[in-house]
Amino acid sequence: MAKKTITVEQIGSPLRRPRDQRATLVGLGLNKMNRRRTLEDTPAVRGMIKKVQHLVRVVED
Repeated sequence: MAKKTITVEQIGSPLRRPRDQRATLVGLGLNKMNRRRTLEDTPAVRGMIKKVQHLVRVVED
């Protein structure tokens, strides 16, 4: 069975954001505008996306 994946794109700047939100973006593999990452769809990744939902967008493939 193939693992489910989710693609996220950074749409907001981490400047003037709390340190934990910047660290969450780095944890997702994002730290520059318009960068995309395809990640395994796990509860941990979903939680990280929820924490910075105002800075990222889930891309439909």
